[in-house]
Amino acid sequence: MKIGSLTLPRWVRRVVQIGFLILFLWMVLATWAPADRLPGTWLKGFFLADPLLLVLTGIAARDVPLLLFWSLITVVVTVLLGRIFCGWICPLGTVHSLAGWAFDKVQSRAKRRDTYTGWQKAKYYLLVAGLAMALLGGHWISIFDPLVLLYRTAATAIYPAFQWAVEQGAHSVFQADPHVGPMEVGPVRIGPFHLTSLSEPVYQFFRDHVFSIPKQAFLGAGVVWLVFVLMVAANGYRRRFWCRYLCPLGALLGLLARWPLLRRVVHQEGCTQCGVCTTACHGASAAAAGQGWRPSECLMCLNCSGVCIRQSCTFRLVSLPWKKEPRLEPVGLSRRGLLWSALGGLAALAAMRATPQGRAKDYYHPRLIRPPGAGPEPEFLARCTGCGMCMKVCPTGGLQPAITEAGLEGIFTPRLVPLIGHCDYNCTACGHVCPTEAIRPLSLEEKHQIKIGLAAFDPTRCIPYVYGRNCIVCEEHCPVPDKAIYCVEQQIQLRNGQSRTVLMPRVDPDKCIGCGVCEHVCPLDDQPGVRVLSTNETRHERHQPIVPEVPGQEDLPYG
Repeated sequence: MKIGSLTLPRWVRRVVQIGFLILFLWMVLATWAPADRLPGTWLKGFFLADPLLLVLTGIAARDVPLLLFWSLITVVVTVLLGRIFCGWICPLGTVHSLAGWAFDKVQSRAKRRDTYTGWQKAKYYLLVAGLAMALLGGHWISIFDPLVLLYRTAATAIYPAFQWAVEQGAHSVFQADPHVGPMEVGPVRIGPFHLTSLSEPVYQFFRDHVFSIPKQAFLGAGVVWLVFVLMVAANGYRRRFWCRYLCPLGALLGLLARWPLLRRVVHQEGCTQCGVCTTACHGASAAAAGQGWRPSECLMCLNCSGVCIRQSCTFRLVSLPWKKEPRLEPVGLSRRGLLWSALGGLAALAAMRATPQGRAKDYYHPRLIRPPGAGPEPEFLARCTGCGMCMKVCPTGGLQPAITEAGLEGIFTPRLVPLIGHCDYNCTACGHVCPTEAIRPLSLEEKHQIKIGLAAFDPTRCIPYVYGRNCIVCEEHCPVPDKAIYCVEQQIQLRNGQSRTVLMPRVDPDKCIGCGVCEHVCPLDDQPGVRVLSTNETRHERHQPIVPEVPGQEDLPYG
């Protein structure tokens, strides 16, 4: 029974899409918060609307953060109205729509391949493979989640590139302008007009309100850029290529949208099967010109109804979701394909864990320093999506994507690189923005009790040890109140036979928390004389070889 029809101008959807894309990008920038205030929960709002993260985290970690249950709203909307999220809200979908529009301007529509093909089932099989991996604690498929993928790209590739362009551009203008100097004395202008009057205000605005860390950069940004460029370029082959063939979130929503209440209806008496609606369809959901409809592929963009000259194609609400009319085309997955996909996912996970890095309980990479609040490595990987929120919010830029340190399963997950930036002693922001609680939210008191590594001096590099010169930079900057780094006096003999008293730095393993400040501030910034390794981290009971001393028994032999 027809209870209503839906007709909206296409510009309405475009405005909504652009609005959500701007909101998403603003949330990426808004992670810069004052040191005395924690980042708000709303910053991860898009991730809380993602049911794929809810499903994967629930299966892989056997636990779900309560905030992720907000994604059930997306589930309900999809079941009732179809893939509204994909066509109207998803920011990566909007990027692909814009790319498709741009390619339409440079290529003939007649050459565009917009008809449905069986390869569009690939995303469903990819989803099945990911769910099979999740059964054994593998959260790896989430790196293909569109929200995760776009946030990681924006935070670790686009944002640093834009920052470099602004900073380098302003610097180049400043160096090239022959009239650099004061422009005004009071209200009176002196000297001719010069370019810095335009570049400097712009640079200062971005420096003070957008760029949280000067010259911020991330490891692996080139790989992230390459993936993003290839995704966008694929729209030249088929519009919204990623959404049609590879998106696991789109596959999950497609299964939920199998019998929506909002359906595409073609009035046979007016349809001439001209095929215009099929050409305008972003998801290639029409089985034939004017006939058949695959709700699992439909992005609810409403383009087909908007371009129909005879107004014979429309969307309307039906009273019973299981009604056979209008006819709905099935997804068409085969049991054999589902079985092979599940086996393929399990085989891929086994291959990832066949390496030393994949044996998280038996192998500890010395430079794999996880942020405070991260659980044991298997539990951490069962939750972490590699979205990059923790890296973007890190005030020192020390959190960087892991490339090879955690194996393929841990690619793009966060690790601390002290040479780039240390873990701020009074910062707990990373745990408060993590959408899946791979990094637990901590209070400052809790954080101060957690050890993420242990500092060690290299006697072949440390200045006092090698060159006989005093250097107490590491001791001065150690943030631990009782100082985990201390110095002892030692007499050394110089080349001329004279002696000198030099302060030799030492590390107290009971007090060192592995924050990396010492390594970061070491004057030897190419290969510091003190390095922080993952030894003694709290999250692994077996990875604590430094036994705490018992008061009164300090002189007893080790063990």
